[in-house]
Amino acid sequence: MVTRKDPARIALAVVAYAVLYYAISGYLFEPLFYWAGGLLVAGTAGRLLAAGFANWLSLRIFENRDLLAIGLPLNRRAADNLGLGLLGGIAGACLVLVPVLLVGAAHLTRSADQPSAGTLPFVTLLLMAGAIGEELLFRGYGFQILLAALGPYATILPISILFALLHGRNPNATWFALVNTAGFGVLFGYAFLRSRDLWLPIGLHFGWNLTLPLFGANLSGLTMRVTGHEMAWTAGKLWSGGDYGPEASILTSAVLVLLFGYVWKAPLRRQHSALTDPPAENVPCEPSPPSVS
Repeated sequence: MVTRKDPARIALAVVAYAVLYYAISGYLFEPLFYWAGGLLVAGTAGRLLAAGFANWLSLRIFENRDLLAIGLPLNRRAADNLGLGLLGGIAGACLVLVPVLLVGAAHLTRSADQPSAGTLPFVTLLLMAGAIGEELLFRGYGFQILLAALGPYATILPISILFALLHGRNPNATWFALVNTAGFGVLFGYAFLRSRDLWLPIGLHFGWNLTLPLFGANLSGLTMRVTGHEMAWTAGKLWSGGDYGPEASILTSAVLVLLFGYVWKAPLRRQHSALTDPPAENVPCEPSPPSVS
C-alpha cells in the first residue's frame, strides 16, 4: 500500500497510473471508438473506459482495493452529493446564459441542422461519459494519493493546470478559455476535498456540460445541436466567449466565484476516503492500575 511517507513509491504509483492511462487510451480505447463512432465518441467513451481501467488496475496493484475505493461509494450520501453537484452545475450554467437572454445580449435562433429524435439521449450519454471519465482521470487515483501526500494546495492547482491544457486541443481554444477551465479544475478538486467522493464533482461537471448545449451554446469549442436552436450573441467575445463558447467569457469567470461559494456552503455529506483520510490508529489498550483498597 502506498503511504504518504514513502515519496519514491508515491512517485512510482503516479507515473504508473499516468502511463497506464495514456497507453490504454492512446493504443486501445480511443482508436477503437474513433473507428466506431468518430472523434467525439473516442474522446468521451474512450477516455471513460481508459480512466476506469487505469484507476482499477492502479488500485489493485498499489492498494489491493476495488474501484469503488476511488471515491465512488454507493450509498445515500453519494446520491445526495451527486444531486447537489447537478444542482450547482445546472444553476451555474443558467446564471451565465439566462441573464444575457433576458437583457437581449443574445437570442435563440433556429439552427440550420435539425437534430433527430435520438440526438438528445445520445449527446446526454456522451456528456455523462465525458464528465465521469475526466473526473476519474483528473480527480482519481493519482490525484488522491498526491492529495494525501502533498496536501490540497500542492495538488489541486497543478492538476487543474493539466486539466486546462488537455482542453487546449479543443477547437477555438483561447488563453482565457484555458484560465476558466483551470478554474473549473480547482472547483472540482475543491469539491472532492469537501465531499471526499467523486459524485459531487461529477454532478457539477455533468450538470454544467449538459446545460450549455440545451441552450444552443458551444461547449468547450464543440457545437452540439440537441434542441434545434442555437444562441446568437450580439455582445462581444469578452461576454460570449466567441466560437469556444461561454466558458471563454468573463461571465463564466464570475459564476465560477459563485460556484466556489456554493460548494463551500452547500449541505454536503462527507464520505470516508480510503486514499486520502488517515487510517485509524490502533492504540493498544493498557490495563487500568489496580485500585487502592
